[in-house]
Order: sequence, then C-alpha cells, then structure tokens
Amino acid sequence: MGYAHDYAAAIMQRGRVPMAPADFVPNWSDGPRKAKYYPGVDSLPLPVAGYPADAGLDRAFGCGAGATGPATGEAAFDLTSLSGMLLDSYGLTGRRLGVQANTDLSALPFYPLANWSRGSASGGGLYPVSVYWVSGPRGPVTPGVHYYSTRHHAMQRLLTGDVSGEVRASLGGYGADTDQYLVLGIKYWQNSFKYNSFSFHAVSMDLGAAVQTWRMWAGARGLAVEPAMWFDEARLQRLLGVQGEEEGVFAVVPLKWAGAQGGSSPSPSPTPGLAGPGAGSVSVQRRDVERSREVFTFDALLRMQEATSAHATERPAPGALAPAATPPADADLPVAALPAPRPMPADVRTVLRRRRSSFGRFDASRPVTGEQLAACLAASAAGSRLGGDTGTGEGGDGVRLTKLYAFVNHVEGVEPGAYEYDPDARELRLVKAGRPGEFLQRNYFLSNYNLEQAGAVLVPTIRTSAVLDAVGDRGYRLVNATIGAVAQSVYTASSALELGCGVALGFDNVSYIEELGLDATGEAPLLIMMIGNERPAPADFRYEIA
Repeated sequence: MGYAHDYAAAIMQRGRVPMAPADFVPNWSDGPRKAKYYPGVDSLPLPVAGYPADAGLDRAFGCGAGATGPATGEAAFDLTSLSGMLLDSYGLTGRRLGVQANTDLSALPFYPLANWSRGSASGGGLYPVSVYWVSGPRGPVTPGVHYYSTRHHAMQRLLTGDVSGEVRASLGGYGADTDQYLVLGIKYWQNSFKYNSFSFHAVSMDLGAAVQTWRMWAGARGLAVEPAMWFDEARLQRLLGVQGEEEGVFAVVPLKWAGAQGGSSPSPSPTPGLAGPGAGSVSVQRRDVERSREVFTFDALLRMQEATSAHATERPAPGALAPAATPPADADLPVAALPAPRPMPADVRTVLRRRRSSFGRFDASRPVTGEQLAACLAASAAGSRLGGDTGTGEGGDGVRLTKLYAFVNHVEGVEPGAYEYDPDARELRLVKAGRPGEFLQRNYFLSNYNLEQAGAVLVPTIRTSAVLDAVGDRGYRLVNATIGAVAQSVYTASSALELGCGVALGFDNVSYIEELGLDATGEAPLLIMMIGNERPAPADFRYEIA
C-alpha cells in the first residue's frame, strides 16, 4: 500500500488524533495572495458580454433533478464562452459582507480582507486552483500559454509559441482533436499556510468543485467539459515552469473549439504516447512573485504530491474502478418515500451568482419541503459523475463511487432520523430513527453553524481505500475531486431552490462511521453539507462587480 492509504487514515482520525504539526499557528499577516502574481506580463482582457444562451440548471445536471436528458456536448467553445465559464466559476463577481456566525466576520469590513464572491466553492474561501490556457494555432489569439487572472478577468501571457503538442503528448491520446486546453494546477502554499498537512485533502476537493462548475455551466449550453486526471504531470510542470513540491498539476480539460483559424491543424506531438522524462524542452520562464516572506513546507503535503504524481501516466483501464463502486442500497431498511424533485429551471449563471455559505443563519421554524430535499439529493447523485478519464461518467463503464446519507432534522413529510439515499429509486431508507440534532452538533468542531437548525445534513461517502487499491495513490485526487463536485452540486442546487447551504470538513469522521454503521462497507464520510431555510431579513451588504 502507498502513502495515500496512511494519509487517508490520518484524515479519518484527525478529530481524535491531531495531524502533525499539531501546534502550527498560521501567520495571517504574512499570508500569500489568493492568486499567482506575474509582474510585467502582457494581459488580454476577456469579453464580459455575449455569452451563449443558458438552458437552465436542470439541463446542466443532465440526468439530475428535473432533467430532460444529458447535454449532448455538440457545441464548441469560442473566446466568449470560455470567458463566461471562467468568470462565472472562478472570477470575482461581487463583494459580500453580512452579519453571520463565521469567525472572520470582524475583518470583512476592511478592504484588504474583503470577501469576494465566486461561483465555485472553496475550502476556507482560499481558491488555490490556478487555471492556465494553452492555446494552439486554431485559437483566437497568438498561440501560447496564458494564466487566468481572476482579479482582472484577463489572460496573462506567460509564453508565446505553439506548445499545444506538449499537452497533447502528456495526455497520451486522450481527448478531442483540439489544440486548446485548460490546465489546472494547485499552488499549495495558497492553502497550506492555513491548513498545513490537512491542505492536500482540502485542495483536491477544490479541484472537483471548480471542474463541476464548468461541467454545469457548459452542460447548460450544449458544451462538454471532460477532465483528464491521468497524464504526464512532470512534463506539464516543466512546461508551466513550476516545481512539483510547490504546485501540482491536477487536471487537463481539452476544449472542442469553434471555427479553426485559417484551417490549421493541431501541431504534432513532440513524442508519441505518454512522454518520458526527457520530453519537453520548452518552458515558461516567468515566475510568480510570492507575497509571504516565509514559506513553510509540510511533510505530509510533500509526500502526498510525490505519491499521487509518481504514476501519473498510468491511466486506469476501463472498469478498473468497479471493485470500488459504492455498495447498493440496503433493501432491508424501511423506505421513506420522497416526492418528485422540485424542478430547477433557473439559469446557471444566476444561481452561481447567488451561491454562498449560510454560516449559522439556518432557521428551523421553516422546514425544508420534501421536493426541495429530493432535488438536492438528486443533484448530489448527478454531481458525482465527473466524466473524462475518471471512470465515473455516464457511459457503460461509469462507476458510481459515492453514496449519500441524510440526517433529517426539519423536512416536511419526512420523520427525523438518519437515512440512506437510493438514487435509482429516489427513496430514503431509514438507518436510525430519532432526532439527530444532538449527535450532529456534538461532533462538529467549529462554532459557525448550529446543525440542529438545518433542515437536513447530507453526508457523501466514498470507499477511499478501495479506490486506492484499484487505481493507486493518484486515486486520492479522484476521491476528493468527486466529493468536491458533489458539494458544488448541492451548493448550486440549494441556490436554485432558494435554500441556504453550508459545507464543512471540521467534524469527527469516526463518529459518523459508527452512527451510520459504515465499518463493514469501508465507506468514508469526507464532508457534511447542511441545507435549510434561513432567517428572514438578514443584515447583509452585497455589491455586484460582474
């Protein structure tokens, strides 16, 4: 077994056995920027209008709640649609300041610590995912490598010249016939300065949340986003000019592009197949400037980067994940019927703009309806299918890796208790009767939520050890990306349903395993998702900037 097994076990136990370094305290005054900073580079402002029509969230979820069928992906990207997807997912869309229960409330009125809203969720609001656009001659700009500057909604040119063949070679034949790619890296210090050894767990979920936002945005417009998570990572790190211990490359998204410029074809790959260690002579020479005067490294983080990138070119064979599939619903448990999910025709852009964390504003006096709960559960199931080369798509080889449990506090037509969700029958199956509020609050570590006031607390589980056994240590990235995608789906559905939502990782995982009886199946609960109505007339300031 690789190191990822040990790390996964430590994550499960961290509520009882703190991870090293247990005495680490963040130096907030010396924290990093929330984005990379490349001084002196040329910038290309991106369009801010004219995006393709949005068919609504139901279509974005494909086979999710209220869907009429999955998006075909027949449409193609252009500069305008690429711009819209980036802005609505990771760009800054507004400033928010509301009276709520989170611990950073007192700092938010000060401009340097302002809370800028974005469409995707992020652990701690840190947003460590770096988005690079590698554009070849078929694209609308001079070929090269660009970095997406979220604060400026602009592409910053890091390298001029067609290096799309490097990306194509790193993929080993995966993906569309294109020379346009989004490459997603994660600069670890943007998160580890706060979360130290725990940060790898959090950032790999951030990756899934960002990709799922793209999948929803694209799906509502007939576009396709199919991420690759197995590729020659070292080759792409060399291309981007980053060091593995500082920044991991987590995903590549080939983009089907509209209207090839001048009829040119993609440049040939410098070497066939998944390239070896000697490939790649061209590299970005620009380096981002770090704000922090002192940057720390953490052994667990370094070891996880090494373990999950060691065999990055060994893409799993079709069906490799089958042994890690979630166990079927327990037919012996009592059934609690759910109504049909409430439709969610609202456009994706609008609901992404409204998405935010509730931070203690839940109000149990207004129960969640059965239709709202059913829609959130169905959205969770739809969001667990990442597609691409992950083995979790909708095709015949697609494997369902996640199962969902619901702790029901205040839902119309559903008695309080802990339930297992059957996504095929769209039913709840009673695991444990009785009000779960005391259990939920006792096993939550922070003070920013009263979980008993939530209408329901949804808990996605995944058989982490089985995934690692099936596809190796790199499977840890897949595990957490899948869970992050589920969280983003529930956040977005809640926004469409006019429900509050909050997602947290600060809970005692072992207690949830014991409460739900998951020891025998090896299911690991990795986060909790709270949904519910919020108190009316909140004290809130909101200013839209995009």
